[in-house]
Amino acid sequence: MSAIFATPKKNLMLFSGRAHPELADQVAKELDVTITPQSAYTFANGEIFVRFEESVRGCDAFVLQSHSAPINDAVMEQLIMVDALKRASAKRITVVMPFWGYARQDKKHRGREPISARLIADMFLVAGADRIMTVDLHTAQIQGFFDGPVDHLFALPVLAEHIKQKYADRDLAVVSPDSGRVRLAERWAETLGGTPLAFIHKTRDPRKPNEAVANRVVGDVDGLTCVVIDDMIDTGGTVAKTAEVLLREGAREVVIAATHGVLSGPAVERLSTCGATEVIFTDTLPISEDKRFPGMTVLSIAPLLAEAIHQVFEDGSVTSLFDGNA
Repeated sequence: MSAIFATPKKNLMLFSGRAHPELADQVAKELDVTITPQSAYTFANGEIFVRFEESVRGCDAFVLQSHSAPINDAVMEQLIMVDALKRASAKRITVVMPFWGYARQDKKHRGREPISARLIADMFLVAGADRIMTVDLHTAQIQGFFDGPVDHLFALPVLAEHIKQKYADRDLAVVSPDSGRVRLAERWAETLGGTPLAFIHKTRDPRKPNEAVANRVVGDVDGLTCVVIDDMIDTGGTVAKTAEVLLREGAREVVIAATHGVLSGPAVERLSTCGATEVIFTDTLPISEDKRFPGMTVLSIAPLLAEAIHQVFEDGSVTSLFDGNA
């Protein structure tokens, strides 16, 4: 008598680190699932402990953690969560990192420097990750650092839709804060309906992080509402100087849009006083109330992440999300 085996039922389970629980709650709501309960705490010496309170055997696990400050704690906690899932026989583990920590260290500028973005990928592979999902990498080459599928999502549709609705009656120009973001600016210009492009010529000393000198505007911005775009804003020096230069060159107003609001040190003061009409972020990273100001808008990235998670779970297509045309 031949045995009859039932096809195992697919089981999506969502796990959240402690760095950005608000985002995890929003993603869970979009997916109509609950976050898997866990015990997580930090010992007196800084070591992190995680234990899941339910069986995860055979599940399709999605581990959500934003690599926010203190970034090393966030990365380590997510690695430990992946290791725990692997040892508890999860079927597939997808690391959801809306912001890829250490992404700016993606190549060697000088001798004897690390490529830390690659190290992050290697650590998650060793921990047991099968797949990585992230939003707006600092450089596209980072996708190749992980030996497995990388779902590289784009926040451009989320940010651009807000701008199209709010500034529909303005003559817009898309401005890249440096020549390295011109390709991204071209995609922005196309999404906004073929607006003019400009970029800021600037110089940077690789030995001095977070410092750049905005020299001049390349392109005509006179009388236009300038949308300054970037993947992240850390200390805010570059975009603040960009806004000041644009206004000096005759721009009607400046709107700043970036996916990741790192907002270290003097960033809030610089952004709130640079003359920009509005500064727009997504919530890939937590932005506390004390870092918000009247001109700041924070848009939810949860629907994009939830849709990508759903497509991966159902073995569907996420190409439109990759292309930024979702």
